[in-house]
Amino acid sequence: MKTIYFSIFIVLFSLPVHIFAQDTKAYDTEADASADIKKAIELTQENGKHIFLQIGGNWCPWCLKFHNFVKSDNEISNYLNQNFEVVKVNYDRENKQEELLAKLEFPQRFGFPVFVILDSQGKRIHTQNSAFLEKDKSYDHDTVLRFLKNWSPTALSPDSYKK
Repeated sequence: MKTIYFSIFIVLFSLPVHIFAQDTKAYDTEADASADIKKAIELTQENGKHIFLQIGGNWCPWCLKFHNFVKSDNEISNYLNQNFEVVKVNYDRENKQEELLAKLEFPQRFGFPVFVILDSQGKRIHTQNSAFLEKDKSYDHDTVLRFLKNWSPTALSPDSYKK
């Protein structure tokens, strides 16, 4: 009888962990962010996209929430992939990306995650405090999508505004 109760106890208390578990490997801690950005610049010159830098780390709950939010929202994920080359920049105690973040005009001042949009030449055109995209204990679909649309190549193209 104790074995049955113990088994039920284990199942009930382990279930939420499996249901609500987040991907804890959103950022590659071994990646060379500068090389990844250079490669993204080369790609955007061919495909006309912008670059979306997602700066944060696997230690950051809101960074993991954003990673999982994008993975689970097909509209956001598709829009992001159609309009941006995405580069995840790992920031942690071992690699604070000081030189890169200085070139990007210190986006870490907003906390993590922080999003930086680069044009196809690698020029920073926007830094986004991710707190403005949050809603309750996650991110807001409409706000995130509006942010992405406002910084897409189409939104910044003069052709979009010709009469």
